[in-house]
Amino acid sequence: MKWLFVIGLALTPVFASAQDISGSARAMDGDSLDMAGIVVRLHGVDAPELKQTCSRGERSWACGKEASAKLAQLINGAELQCEQRDVDDYNRIVARCTARQVDLGQAMVEAGLAVALPQFSDRYLGAEARAKTLKLGIWASDFQQPADYRAANPRAHRPKPHASAARQPIASPAPSGVYYRNCNAAWAAGAAPLYRGQPGYRPEMDGDSDGVACEPFRRR
Repeated sequence: MKWLFVIGLALTPVFASAQDISGSARAMDGDSLDMAGIVVRLHGVDAPELKQTCSRGERSWACGKEASAKLAQLINGAELQCEQRDVDDYNRIVARCTARQVDLGQAMVEAGLAVALPQFSDRYLGAEARAKTLKLGIWASDFQQPADYRAANPRAHRPKPHASAARQPIASPAPSGVYYRNCNAAWAAGAAPLYRGQPGYRPEMDGDSDGVACEPFRRR
């Protein structure tokens, strides 16, 4: 069983602990990353959606695609270090991530290609103020707040949920090749707690069905 765990680590981001994730990634849009199949949402910022457009004068500007391109540029070939802060309503990991010691959320807001979310963090308010003053990115255009854009286009921008592990045979390993017989095995491997969508997670190990298996204490 140990060799399955080793192979799984070679194919997926490394979870040094429940809240630390490292590995390579690709940009899905201006604030979301795909780390070997694990979706990570940047904490404290919100970028224009991939298909969202803004306007500069009478001209339409693909601000969503530009935001995605900027994030791709920042992470190109880098080893990311992400500190998990939360899990959102779509079971995506929400984290503060750095690439080459650059805070990705900070860089996106400084470029004027993401807005700060003060209800979650005040870390990026200064960067947003500077981008506004310099009229960088979206601040030099007429744009709809990303949250408002998503609300107006709910079907087009609703994240797809992770495939349910419940559809797989209980005795079969997860698609990543990582399989733990029970929570004791997950704890012994240093992988617990396991979040829904993370390699090794199975609903059978998530007693309260809150998306976190083998947690050391029950969350309130």
